[in-house]
Amino acid sequence: MNQRFGIRVLALGVMAECGYLRFMKGNVIREIRSEEIPLLNDFLYEAIFIPEGVPAPPRSIIENEDLRVYVRDFGKKADDRCLVAEVEGKVIGAVWTRMMNDYGHIADGIPSLAISLYKEYRHKGIGTDLLREMLQLLRRDGYPQVSLSVQKANYAFRMYLKAGFEVLKETEEEYLMVCKL
Repeated sequence: MNQRFGIRVLALGVMAECGYLRFMKGNVIREIRSEEIPLLNDFLYEAIFIPEGVPAPPRSIIENEDLRVYVRDFGKKADDRCLVAEVEGKVIGAVWTRMMNDYGHIADGIPSLAISLYKEYRHKGIGTDLLREMLQLLRRDGYPQVSLSVQKANYAFRMYLKAGFEVLKETEEEYLMVCKL
């Protein structure tokens, strides 16, 4: 947990352009387009877990170096992968992975994952669909595992368990999780 700000970021990532497109429950899940990469700043902010009763931090928090690692120069590294969810032509969520030394880092060669949706699209199964598609993509690309970090109080923890993630390490406030692909 980032003690300075009292918040936690979900795991994050982008993908090479290979024409990935899937329709899920009337929504489109597809690779991010290069011109959409700046949206990852929005989703980085949305990924910040804010416990009930705690005021949201200022948007400028995403300029903190601990958070910039998730999005800085995204798409320029060979291991960057990103899928977005689109509803009625609007990108409303993203899941991304990359090799980085972040909160969810477990080992070199294992990407860390981050995922978030705009608030009004949460609890509708879209995040689950995004996560499932990213895990399939990583399997296809030959990655053995993917990791993330999540606060214990975050409702997304249950989604990760259902998707096949296991707790690798536990602290007082968070879980370090891994999914074997």
